Amino acid sequence: MPLDLLDIDRLAAPRSDWTRAEAEAVYRAPFNDLIFSAQSVHRRNHDANAVQKSQLLSIKTGGCAEDCGYCSQSAFHKTGVKASKLMPLDAVMEAAERAKAGGATRFCMGAAWRDLKPRDEKAVCDMIEGVKSLGMETCVTLGMLKDGQAQTLKDAGLDYYNHNLDTSREYYQSVITTRTYEDRIDTLAKVREAGISVCCGGIIGMGESEDDRIGLLMELANLDPHPESVPVNHLVPVGGTPLAHAEPLDGVDFVRAIAAARLMMPRSTVRLSAGREGMSRELQALCFLAGAGSIFVGEELLTTPNPDVSADTNMFGALGLTAAE
Repeated sequence: MPLDLLDIDRLAAPRSDWTRAEAEAVYRAPFNDLIFSAQSVHRRNHDANAVQKSQLLSIKTGGCAEDCGYCSQSAFHKTGVKASKLMPLDAVMEAAERAKAGGATRFCMGAAWRDLKPRDEKAVCDMIEGVKSLGMETCVTLGMLKDGQAQTLKDAGLDYYNHNLDTSREYYQSVITTRTYEDRIDTLAKVREAGISVCCGGIIGMGESEDDRIGLLMELANLDPHPESVPVNHLVPVGGTPLAHAEPLDGVDFVRAIAAARLMMPRSTVRLSAGREGMSRELQALCFLAGAGSIFVGEELLTTPNPDVSADTNMFGALGLTAAE
């Protein structure tokens, strides 16, 4: 059956058998049709005016053994970011308590590691248990996982594990050479097997083609089941990285990616993630209209800037948005 962007009943049900032609038809649809369909599907599965506030903390910064071309924390790049040790539990808990007081309901912890070392498992599990005790959703991103580690994190109370695909299979080697696409898929399988919800998306604006953005969306939408959480990041160029001078992506193309993610993964939470600091309030409003249902709050995302609390408060007020419980 040909894809009909106005057949909301059909689009609102998840499926994992997207063809290339269908994905192209969604992404390249007339903009008004695309936004109408995305908002209609969003309303079928989500509260259209509620946006979850999440906060991200770098619990171990710098010195990463991966060569991701976008990352300020890679040991391969001279960005001025110094390697640090894993944060102590009390400092993490203080940050989580501040995040909760500021309205965040989800607390994400990221470590600049290639993979999770057994020696660090207990410390990370203590952090997960501590944040969980505050009544917040827990999420970590720790690199690749070995057999059994996902279950250990699950036993500590972990709700979500973030491990992005970043881009299409075809463009991947232009961005990262120290880890394969299949390495990422393998870690996602371990997370899924342990019963942890999957947080998996990508970064756009890295010099990839439109075909690559469509390819990334197809990879995500053909995972079965879909990731419960799909962060869509706009590259924040960092001096000293290979992508420091990447051309900014057109705002309409970014909104298209949000809307296509919403239509292709209708029940997932599409997260408007990195890059908001460089977006106008109007562009962010279009992203919410296209189906974004979450943002990161706080003045920093790992090592890159993020809008301050007052800017987000004013935006929520102007748009009539409420913070999702």
